[in-house]
Amino acid sequence: MNRTPATLELDDIQRGVLSPRPTPYAAVYLAFRIDDRAHGRELMRRVSTVVPSAADSAGPLGETWVSVAVTCHGLAALGVPRSSLATFAWEFRQGMAARAKALGDTGTSGPEHWEAPLGTPEVHVVLTAVAPDVSRLQAAVDRARPAYDRLTGVTAIWRQDCYALPSETEHFGYRDGVSHPAVEGSGIAGSNRLEAPLKAGEFILGQPDELGGIHLPQPEVLGRNGSYVAFRKLHQDVAAYRRYLRRAATDPEDEELLAAKIMGRWRSGAPLALSPQRDDPALGADPDRRNTFLYARHDAAGFTTPGGCHIRRANPRDASVAGEVRLHRMIRRGTAYGPPLPGDALADDGVDRGLMFAFIGAHLGRQFEFVQSQWMNDSVFFGAGDTHARDPVAGSPEGGGFVIPRRPVRRRLPPLPRFVLTRGGEYCFLPGLRALRWLGGLRH
Repeated sequence: MNRTPATLELDDIQRGVLSPRPTPYAAVYLAFRIDDRAHGRELMRRVSTVVPSAADSAGPLGETWVSVAVTCHGLAALGVPRSSLATFAWEFRQGMAARAKALGDTGTSGPEHWEAPLGTPEVHVVLTAVAPDVSRLQAAVDRARPAYDRLTGVTAIWRQDCYALPSETEHFGYRDGVSHPAVEGSGIAGSNRLEAPLKAGEFILGQPDELGGIHLPQPEVLGRNGSYVAFRKLHQDVAAYRRYLRRAATDPEDEELLAAKIMGRWRSGAPLALSPQRDDPALGADPDRRNTFLYARHDAAGFTTPGGCHIRRANPRDASVAGEVRLHRMIRRGTAYGPPLPGDALADDGVDRGLMFAFIGAHLGRQFEFVQSQWMNDSVFFGAGDTHARDPVAGSPEGGGFVIPRRPVRRRLPPLPRFVLTRGGEYCFLPGLRALRWLGGLRH
């Protein structure tokens, strides 16, 4: 296979595609509906002047930036011809709501229960602003406001404020954002030194991918240097998760061990693969060590890191599973929303809290959808005997339990309730900067 490094046009790729987010940080997601085509095009022209490129990582704004994504309905509202839309990924054209069954978004997670207007044809543009703190986030929003302010034909229809704590933990209490792949030509190192950088075409349209193919929506000026993003708003039932661990454990120490076995990492971020017996907060806080491990040689059977745990399902690394792992890698970014549930509370307080997730890649089908349907919501991929086994944290369980491999007798935990509910989502296209200007210059 040709491993010639890619030469990326970083000055044409939105910074939000490749750059890791700062720690800590605050973020906001804004959704817009285009009611007037001319105003929508003017929005694209304006945002093209405020969205930084991947070449601007050391720019004057530092770790503050704005990204803009467009749904298929949004491209149509801007006047992109049907012949052009037909060249985009068919999952993108269908939209996330239409793909709900394949993604496990059923029952209380079904689109009929989603937060309006997510999953509807009204969502056309999603603007995301990221900054190290709330004050700089507000400054970033203020800089972007002229892009959509006074455009009466563009209506703001949804907002979600998010944040990341200095501890980098999410509401279940685990350190988040630990793993990210290296992309050839990006100049940004991956979090696992044992994983070779992935071909740029896995994340950037118009570049060769791991199979040597080049996927490029047409016209080239629109598709080149773009990417796809799957946005997900996920509600976390923190009280139910805590109660489950409390009931399943024999004592507080066992409770933390079960939490680590379910996730694959201790709450500090230290992986079981490197610290199997007890938590190691120093390891969990060290980005140079906490993600540098594999499974096949030392833990093929999952006695240390269970095959069905969350992180091993999301990224099996070199383990033997269904599918070629390198073809299903994604860039994942999660951001908490809502106030934390007090640390000792076991009863739900009725407040909405959870994660806004963004999954970035050039192949919605074999990346996000494959991982969601085959690795997270199926047991066949790692040879589990329980056909009802799902991801214990973020999957859609159907009465299945969770098995911890152990000698001489494996440990089976009680049936899992659903701890995470989908509140909404969208498939979007992240255009390159030239594409934004092209959209802004469209004419009838």
